[in-house]
Amino acid sequence: MTLPTPRPAPRLSDIAAQARVSEATASRVLNGKAGVAATTRHRVLAALDVLGYERPVRLQRRSAGLVGLVIPELTNPIFPAFAQIIEQSLAGHGYTPVLCTQMPGGATEDELVEQLEERGVTGIVFLSGLHADTGADPSRYTRLTSRGVPYVLINGYNDRIDAPFVSPDDRAAARMAVRHLAELGHTRIGLAVGPARYVPSRRKAEGFAAALEESFGLSRGQAERRIRHTLFSVEGGHAAATALIDDGCTGLVCGSDLMALGAVRAARQRGLDVPGHLSVVGFDDSPLIAFTDPPLTTVRQPVQAMATAAVGALIEEIEGNPVRNPLRNPLRNPVRNSVRDPVGDPVRNPVQRTEFVFQPELVVRGSTGPAVRA
Repeated sequence: MTLPTPRPAPRLSDIAAQARVSEATASRVLNGKAGVAATTRHRVLAALDVLGYERPVRLQRRSAGLVGLVIPELTNPIFPAFAQIIEQSLAGHGYTPVLCTQMPGGATEDELVEQLEERGVTGIVFLSGLHADTGADPSRYTRLTSRGVPYVLINGYNDRIDAPFVSPDDRAAARMAVRHLAELGHTRIGLAVGPARYVPSRRKAEGFAAALEESFGLSRGQAERRIRHTLFSVEGGHAAATALIDDGCTGLVCGSDLMALGAVRAARQRGLDVPGHLSVVGFDDSPLIAFTDPPLTTVRQPVQAMATAAVGALIEEIEGNPVRNPLRNPLRNPVRNSVRDPVGDPVRNPVQRTEFVFQPELVVRGSTGPAVRA
C-alpha cells in the first residue's frame, strides 16, 4: 500500500505574496510576535487558509465569545453578502459568529434569539429583522436589553428601540433611480417595492414620490398611483411590473435586484425588450447581478461599509461604550455616511440613540436606455 505524500511545510515567500506583505511581517505573524496591525495579521492568517495550510497551534487563539447573526433568508444574495462581511469582521475582533437563518415554516426570530441566549452569546446582529416591520411589537428588543444582551440593527429604524441602527439611504436610492430614468427621457416611471409596513419600503416610496415631484411636478397622490407594494421576490416584481406596464410605465424602479429580475421577466412575457421598450433599475447590486441578461442597472447598497460599521457599533456596546452621541461618533465611514433622524433630516442636536445612514451608489449597466418616442 502506498502512503500519501506528506504536504510540504508552507513557504514563507508564498504566504507573504498571497497576503501582500513582506516576508519579515509574515514571519512575525506566524511566530506570534507583537507589533503587527490586526488587519495585516488577519491577511496573513487568511493567506494560510487560502493556500490550504493548517495554522500553527500557537496561532489558534481562543474565541472572545459567540455573536449571533440573525438574517431573514439565504435565497436573496444580498443577505449572504452581508453575512460574509459581518462574519469576517467579527472574526477579526476575535468573536465567533453563529449564523441563524429564518426559513418559511422554520424558527421565528424570537425562537432564534432564545436559542442564542441559551448558548450564552455575547451579542447579536439583526439584519432586516422585525425591527424593520412597523407592525411588529418592539418590546421584544426592550426585553433583550433588560437581559443585558448587546445588539445592533441593520436596515430598518424604530425610535422605540434603544440600540444602534445602520441603514442605507433608501430615499436617496429612489431619487437616484428616478433621476437616472428621467435623464433618459422617461416620463412615466413606476415603483415596485415591498410591503408598506416595512421601513425601507416606506422610505423608498417617500424618495420616489419626492423625485417625481422634483422632476415632473406630480403631487403626492399622483405619485402614489405609480407605486405597487408587493413581495420582495422575483414573483413580486413580476406582478408589480405587469400592473405598471399596463399603466403605461416605460421606466421601473424596483426595491431589490430580485424584484427587478421579475420585472424583466414580465416585460419579456409581454414581448417587450429591456431596455428597448422598458428600462429597469434594481436595488442592492447583489453578487453576480452584473452578469444577468441584460446586466442590471441598480443602486448599490454599501454592504462592506455598513457591515463593518455595524460590527464596530456592536463591539462598542459589548465593551460598555454605547454609541449615543452623533457628535462623538467613532464610526467615521469613508463612504460618505451621515447621521439622520427618523424622518431623514440631518441631526443638528445630540440624541440618545442614532441611525448611521450610508450613501448608496447608482451603477449603470444594460437594463436602462433612452425612452422610445411615440
